[in-house]
Amino acid sequence: MVQTSKFIFFEPGDLIDNDLELKLSKTLQANESENHVPEYAFHMFKAGTNNFMGNIGLRIILNDRLKKYGGNMNYNVEEEHRGNQYSSRSCKLLFPLARKHGLRELLITCAPDNIGSKKTCEAIGGKLIDTNYIEIEPGKFRDTCRYKINI
Repeated sequence: MVQTSKFIFFEPGDLIDNDLELKLSKTLQANESENHVPEYAFHMFKAGTNNFMGNIGLRIILNDRLKKYGGNMNYNVEEEHRGNQYSSRSCKLLFPLARKHGLRELLITCAPDNIGSKKTCEAIGGKLIDTNYIEIEPGKFRDTCRYKINI
């Protein structure tokens, strides 16, 4: 367990699924003035190598904005590594860490036209809650699908 001034981050342990390995890159403390919440940030690597494949984040607490847009998890897989279910596999690797923090359900959002992210949400057991037209940053709006995942 890593003790910080406001939020306790747990040691995530080994996060490996066959050829996929998640390595903790940093933890981010909440910062209300910047609208940030406690978050773990991980890099995706080809297991046992330094071959970078993408990123994934796990937010433990959601503010009002993240409940509408952003959710508990965010991920990005480098284009040359897409099609290997690295996003869904990475999400599943983080479920035990989320449960360790007392979470029993997670929220993930994506654009309705992001077929890859929609498939990821469904592959990890996500159920579509709704699709809303929301302000994602001042003056910028878009449709956003929200998925709930019971973990």
